[in-house]
Amino acid sequence: MELSKPHPNPTIRIISLGAGVQSTVMALMAAKGEITPMPDCAIFADTGYEPEGVYEHLDWLEKQLPFPTYRVTQGNIKDDIERGAKTGERFVAMPFFTKDGGMGMRQCTAEYKISPLRNKTRQLLELKPKQRAKDKVSEQWMGISWDEMQRMKESSLSYIYHRFPLIEKEMRRHHCISWFETHYPSRTLDKSACIACPFHNDDLWRDMKLNDPKSFSDAVEFDKNIRVLPTFKQEQFVHRSCKPLDEVDFENAEDKGQLSFLGECDGMCGV
Repeated sequence: MELSKPHPNPTIRIISLGAGVQSTVMALMAAKGEITPMPDCAIFADTGYEPEGVYEHLDWLEKQLPFPTYRVTQGNIKDDIERGAKTGERFVAMPFFTKDGGMGMRQCTAEYKISPLRNKTRQLLELKPKQRAKDKVSEQWMGISWDEMQRMKESSLSYIYHRFPLIEKEMRRHHCISWFETHYPSRTLDKSACIACPFHNDDLWRDMKLNDPKSFSDAVEFDKNIRVLPTFKQEQFVHRSCKPLDEVDFENAEDKGQLSFLGECDGMCGV
């Protein structure tokens, strides 16, 4: 079954670059000619609230690519939310947690990621505001791997065609990591996401607390600042436990002195 294929005659080919594992490897594979045809450019939609390591990685990545990378932004999501909390100005909230209401609506991706990318795509296609695309189309490369194929979606816009090169190659996330380690053994790859994204799992929070204390401290302060937001009746929290972030226990079994069999056992003892 063919899940993805190149567009037969695109006006332009664009990588949607998140600067995380999959999109980084996809871009580098294209640069080495392992995914073809060569893209015309990459677009990184910047929320303004990524860890410093992501921006450092992006600086490095741009130097490896034979095509340009455009950085576009709708603003700084952290500053916009904190300003809205103080002044009551409109802001697009992240999907924070509440004690009674679960997780809030996810509006941030559409406004700070998808919208800037689409606007830049229209600019590259030389489309004026509200102008119909007619026969112009951008082949948009999405960094979704085989193990995430449930995230695949067709574009709802006539001028954007979604292509999934990693799906075509049946590459899973661990294949991407192995490919990167083979070609760039002195470098590491990290997940790209807002510092205080509510979708972080506890392993990521733990890693941030241990290895990126500056970002973790920033997230703790942000979490305190969004506790009471205009138009929201309940308190808002970054962590699903609905506790202040600096009060959440992220220690795992090994941190607490318990024996771990990971890497030594197939995990089938109790089956």
